[in-house]
Amino acid sequence: MVDPRLASRLAHRAAYLVLAAVLIVLRLLPLSTQPSAWPLPDLLLCLTLAWLLRRPDHVPALSIVAVLLIEDLLTLRPVGLWPLIILSVTEILRSRSSGLRDLPFVVEWMVVAGAVFLAGLIDWVVLALALAPQVGLGPTMVQAALTVMAYPAVVAALAVLLGIRRIGDTDAPTRRRLT
Repeated sequence: MVDPRLASRLAHRAAYLVLAAVLIVLRLLPLSTQPSAWPLPDLLLCLTLAWLLRRPDHVPALSIVAVLLIEDLLTLRPVGLWPLIILSVTEILRSRSSGLRDLPFVVEWMVVAGAVFLAGLIDWVVLALALAPQVGLGPTMVQAALTVMAYPAVVAALAVLLGIRRIGDTDAPTRRRLT
């Protein structure tokens, strides 16, 4: 018989991979033939960070790297740079996730904002040092800002649609006092 917690964890890991695949496919769909005036938010990054801060055991590092490497290959970005940056960010946030659990959502949002802006800046600087063709720093920071603005909506969607909440939020009603 399968342990229910293990089955739940595996189901959530599979759900993350499926949602990531859906977001990558949606990003690749040719919705318009005209170039966009504004960069789109990185919803895959929002999904990864929101899920990681709520349930770190549901989003292993290997899944994050695999999803982002596939995205790099399909979107023709320099392979490996963005996954390396995001892996570093997610592992730092994973190590701090227990401390962030007790803080208000606004503080979590600001921590995520700092991480997103820093990741975008590091990506831009490394590509600039490598003399790789890329967009300017302005559009990169606009995309980071739009990603940060989309974060609360992604968190709400995870909570409402999949029931992914902070560990303390869902476990609080079931705690019993041992006296």
